[in-house]
This record gives sequence, structure tokens and C-alpha cells, in this order.
Amino acid sequence: MFKDKTISVVVPAHNEEKLIHKVLQTLPEWVDQVIVIDDHSTDNTSEVVRRHMKEDPRVSLIKHTENKGVGAAIASGYKASLEKKCDIAVVMAGDAQMDPDDMENVVGPVAEGRADYSKGNRLFAGKAWDLIPRHRYLGNAVLSLLTKIASGYWHVADSQCGYTAISRDALESIEIDKIYPRYGMPNDLLVKLNIAEKRVRDIPIRPVYNVGEVSGIRISQVVRSISSLLVRCFFHRLLEKYVIRDFHPLVFFYTFGLFAFPLGMTTGLGLFAYRLFAGPVSATSALFSVFLVISGLQFLLFAMWFDMESNQKLKGRD
Repeated sequence: MFKDKTISVVVPAHNEEKLIHKVLQTLPEWVDQVIVIDDHSTDNTSEVVRRHMKEDPRVSLIKHTENKGVGAAIASGYKASLEKKCDIAVVMAGDAQMDPDDMENVVGPVAEGRADYSKGNRLFAGKAWDLIPRHRYLGNAVLSLLTKIASGYWHVADSQCGYTAISRDALESIEIDKIYPRYGMPNDLLVKLNIAEKRVRDIPIRPVYNVGEVSGIRISQVVRSISSLLVRCFFHRLLEKYVIRDFHPLVFFYTFGLFAFPLGMTTGLGLFAYRLFAGPVSATSALFSVFLVISGLQFLLFAMWFDMESNQKLKGRD
């Protein structure tokens, strides 16, 4: 137990026979349950876990009969954690890229009731730029910005970090079976938690790379797919939170902004192309295009400001 709370550690794993041993061997003694989800590995991941099960009674194994994705693996672990009646579920990947020494800091805000969900932030580390591969750092930065807008948690960064802790109450407030099944799971979960009015904290953690992990992530493909997911999540959050549950005028600001700004940019580029290849354009048309761009930007900025103010209470306590 940790601060009188029972703790489960959910370990999603796919082809991690070389590193899962290190993960299980270095978990803190105060962890009560360790739930490993083998997401249809083709190597000896399950065999390594079963050996640990003989040595450590805390360890249990869930094996997927098909590869469902890391999000689906975590969802299976969350459901198992609820079944075991654990107070807090921690997610720690099976590739040894999450420092077990950071777990106490990640769990702390949830165990002390200062947050419902806490997540690691590798970008707080002063050497993050040197430790994290450049393409992953930049891709993460883009997705973090989009996630702020989509989720409403404007104080949260490093959206792709999967080192997290969540309370049983927060888990019970969302539909676990509807969590996005693949790499966009942390982004999707943040949106669901915001709709449920749950408090979220960012916790500085140490970036861990080059420990033998093999990443199958294609950054360009992931950024495209998660960006598409975030667009859907953004409109879903606006509808659920600011229309259905409790109306807020920021919906009008977002609507006008998302209409005026793209229209102004499109007409402006069209007029610019016409000026280059066909001839002069009327001053009225140019001014109207500029008006749409400026008005659209103002509407969008006001909408974001209202959204930030509305979600101030969801930062959690220090």
C-alpha cells in the first residue's frame, strides 16, 4: 500500500521478452498488484512473465488472443484493477522506459486526493532536448499543443507520456471499453476525463531512452492519425460539456472563429493567386478577406481564453 491506498501497476507489453524482466524486477515493494497485459506477442513475453508469477504473487497475466493496441491493453488492465478493487491504477510500459524511482511522485497527488489523474511530463527535465530523439520531441510538441485545445487541460504537456496514475473514482466515471485502442489512448483519455470534470496534474519525470527498446512507431503516421482523433475529440467535448451538460457561450466563439478564419485564409490565398497570375483585385475583396482572418482569430482566441478559465478548477492542488 501507498499512503493507505492499494496500488495496481498495469503493464502493457508487446514483444518485450528482453525488457519485461527488468520492469517487473524493479517495481517498488509497496505495489499491491501487478497486471501484465500481453497484447498478442510473438516472442516469449508471456513465458518471462509466468516465471515472475512463480516468484512474485503480486504478478498476474492477461493475454490477448489478437493484437488490439496499447490503448486496448491498458483498458484491459484498468478493468482488472477495478475487479481487484485497487484504489489507484498506475500504467508503466513493458519496455523499461519508465523509471520506477519516479512512481512515488506520479502516484502521490492521486493518493493524497490532490488530483484524480496524474501523468508524467518528460519535457520538464532540463536535458529533455538532448535525451529524447529529435523527431519524437517535435512530434510530441505538436500533439501536446493539439491535445491542450482538444482536451481543455491547458496546463498539461507531454501528452504522449504513458506513465500515469488514476483513481478508482475517475476510472468508474468513464466508459473504459470506449477508450481509443491504440497510440492515441492518452489523448482520448484526457478528453474523457475533462468531460467528467476530473482534476489532472503533470509530474516531472526523467526521460529514459536507449535501454534496448525497439519502437515500432512511425512519427508521421502517428501524428496524422492522432491529429484526426483529436479533431473528433474536440468537437465531442464541446458538444458534451458546453451544449448538452451545461451551455457556455464559448461554443459560439469557436463556431464563428472556425468559420471565419479558414474562409478568410482561403479567400485571401485565392486573391493573392489571382493577383499574381491574372491581374489586380478590388480593395473591397482584399479588405473583406483581412476582416475575416482578423475576426476569426479574435473569436478563436476568446474561445480558448473562456475554455482555459472554465477549466482552471481541474488543475488539481499542489
